[in-house]
Amino acid sequence: MPFIIGRKIEMSQQFLEDGTVVAVTLVKAEPNVVAQVRELEKDGYVAVQLGTDVKRVLNKPEAGHVKDLSLMGTLREFRVDSTDLTRGSVVDVSAFTVGMHVDVTGTSKGHGFAGVMKRHHFSGGPATHGQKDQMRMPGSIASQRQGPVSKGQRMAGHMGDATATVKNLEIVSIDPINNILAISGAIPGARGGLILVVAREGKLVWQK
Repeated sequence: MPFIIGRKIEMSQQFLEDGTVVAVTLVKAEPNVVAQVRELEKDGYVAVQLGTDVKRVLNKPEAGHVKDLSLMGTLREFRVDSTDLTRGSVVDVSAFTVGMHVDVTGTSKGHGFAGVMKRHHFSGGPATHGQKDQMRMPGSIASQRQGPVSKGQRMAGHMGDATATVKNLEIVSIDPINNILAISGAIPGARGGLILVVAREGKLVWQK
C-alpha cells in the first residue's frame, strides 16, 4: 500500500487522452525516508514512520531519532497491515501509478471566529418587521423548559484549521523527475500545506 508525505502546490487542469479536461491538484512529494518501522510483537501494531522536509535546526530528541539519516523536519506515521520497508529506505512518487485511487489528508484553511451563517449556512433572520442588528444572528439556542443548551448545538465559533480527509481521489498523472503527483479534484489546505497521500488498496470504492 503506497503512501507518501507531500506539499500542496496549486490547482490546475489536465487533458486526458480522449480530450476530457480534468481539474487536478498538484502535490510535490520529495523522496521520503523511513525513520522507523513499528512491529506487532514489539509495539502492538504495524506502522511506518516517514520523514521529509529539510529543517535547519532540530531539537535534541528529533536530532537523536534521525541522527543516522538525512536531515528531516517532518515526521508522520502510517498504519499498515504489513510492510517490507526498513529504516533508511526511500519512498518516492514512483510507488504510485496513474489511475490509482487514494485518500488525501490535510489541514483545512483556517477562517478564524465565524458566525452561524458562514460556519453552518444559516439563513439568518428577516431584515424587516422591527428587526435591528439581528439579520445574521442565530436565533434561539434553547428553551427555558429544556434547560441547558444541547451538546453539538450549531453556534458561532472557530472555523477551519482542522484535519480533513478527502477519500477516493484518482491520480491523473505522475512526474517522477519533479516529484509531482496530479490528483483529481480539490484537496484540503492552502498552498504549501502538508499533505498525506495513501493508496486505497483493498478498500471499498463507492464511485466505481
